[in-house]
Amino acid sequence: MAGRRFIVEADGGSRGNPGPAGYGAVVRDGDTGQIIAEAAEFIGHATNNVAEYKGLIAGLKAAREIDPDASVDVRMDSKLVVEQMSGRWKIKHPDMQPLAAEARGVLPRGQVKYTWIPRERNKDADRLANEAMDAGKAGRQWEPKPLKAASPVVVEPAAEPPLEKAVPKAGWAAAADLGTPTTFVLLRHGETHLTPEKRFSGSGGSDPELSEKGRWQAERAAEALAARGSVQAVVSSPMRRTRETAEIVAARLGLEVRYEEGLREVDFGAWEGLTFAEVQQHYPDDLNAWLGSPRAKPTGSGESFTTLTHRAGVARDKILARHPGKTVLVVSHVSPIKTLVRLALGAPPDSLYRMELSAASLCAVQYYADGNASVRLLNDTGHLR
Repeated sequence: MAGRRFIVEADGGSRGNPGPAGYGAVVRDGDTGQIIAEAAEFIGHATNNVAEYKGLIAGLKAAREIDPDASVDVRMDSKLVVEQMSGRWKIKHPDMQPLAAEARGVLPRGQVKYTWIPRERNKDADRLANEAMDAGKAGRQWEPKPLKAASPVVVEPAAEPPLEKAVPKAGWAAAADLGTPTTFVLLRHGETHLTPEKRFSGSGGSDPELSEKGRWQAERAAEALAARGSVQAVVSSPMRRTRETAEIVAARLGLEVRYEEGLREVDFGAWEGLTFAEVQQHYPDDLNAWLGSPRAKPTGSGESFTTLTHRAGVARDKILARHPGKTVLVVSHVSPIKTLVRLALGAPPDSLYRMELSAASLCAVQYYADGNASVRLLNDTGHLR
């Protein structure tokens, strides 16, 4: 099932700058242009920029409430907000920094892109912001009105890049005209005794160690990465099998390992240690629900793929902020690695079930300052042959 696509239009205003301020935001269906949600609020004494950021946050939260897995195209007439959120302009003002951080935390980075539009194409959000300020002037809060049967706009598709730029070059090298990216080399841990039988092994189970073959796989990965060079930092899930894999590779590279909780595997609850067939036999309804929706949770677990997407996205953004322009080895598990690849591709949630990741396999994703990402490698096991 293809993921939904939303357009968020947001605006904010201040009468006096700073002065009485308010924001407005609309969420549109990305295919029809129909408005499906509105938000507005009088926020008291503030600047235009603060109001614009608060409008953005409200619009993103409204979109998340409708579908947390949808891709979102944010369109604003604030050049400042668009450029800062796209990563092209630095955020120097102390009032803007926490607002930008809050906006980034609403949805995973790979699900949101930003586009500047002229003011005349942002009339609905501007109207709502003014309604909120008028309400505040009258001593009351803005109240939503019933949505009209249709409020369409022309949904303009993104321009398709020239073919030679759309096709990635081989290897991990970046295109020179896009600046220096941050590269994640994603390494799945080596085998444990559960891996050959494809038994569920998450963060709620026995936390097994690497098998003898798993340690051999980690050593082969270490040799391959040392031969390629360029890895400048190692970050790992804190689980035993990933710690052991990361430590073997890091020792070969002469680097220390930093641990990131957000990279751990999903908690599979009562399914831990079972094969897919055994889960299908004992928990058929729960398994069908899990396969049908990213919000469904394994039996007895408190964690869905939607939850994983959020924490993996937060972990990714922390690593990107800590190592800009560097090549980072990220040692993790099947589900987090697939999730990072999915987000980089902008693929729907059910694409997780269409990827194969072998034990000790390598993937590579590059992230650029404008928020774009490029998958350079998937499930490479050449070093294990």
